[in-house]
Amino acid sequence: MYTIPSSTIAILLLFVGLAGCYAEKNSKIEAVAFMTGPAKNNVIPTGNVTFTQNACGENVHVRVYLTGIAPGKHGFHVHEKGDLTNGCTSLGAHYNPEKLTHGGRTDEIRHVGDLGNLEANENGVVDTTFTDHLISLTGPRTVIGRGLVLHEMVDDLGKTTHPESKKTGNSGGRVTCGVIGIK
Repeated sequence: MYTIPSSTIAILLLFVGLAGCYAEKNSKIEAVAFMTGPAKNNVIPTGNVTFTQNACGENVHVRVYLTGIAPGKHGFHVHEKGDLTNGCTSLGAHYNPEKLTHGGRTDEIRHVGDLGNLEANENGVVDTTFTDHLISLTGPRTVIGRGLVLHEMVDDLGKTTHPESKKTGNSGGRVTCGVIGIK
């Protein structure tokens, strides 16, 4: 039986990823996640997060609108799985294909899924936009089909001595979540 060397497989996967990127070079790609979570004080956290990439290889623009969120800052991350069978808990860990330590959105070393903090106003609304250079809607870093989570606490961006800092940013439980799908 003939076995294909792993180096050949890696080259083929790279070629397929680049070919897909080339085919979509001038195509705008959009994805969306409908976010929801369990009620707290009779308020259900809900909203939408829209991702737009104007062409393959360009930054991704993220538009977030959430309601029913406790005022203050909350960690915001892409998680590895798009599995909601057990609610937000079945989405797995932060999306981290390069196996790096946790960081902030502007840090050189971070998980692909580390999107920093979002701030809910005094009315429990998050209404913001930002751009990210690491996530993608195509190729090997695509976030399509993965989970998206807003956490209960501020993300320390991997900057403290807490044991969870370099893994999760010590951002606590999951307040609301969804799966990123093609729009």
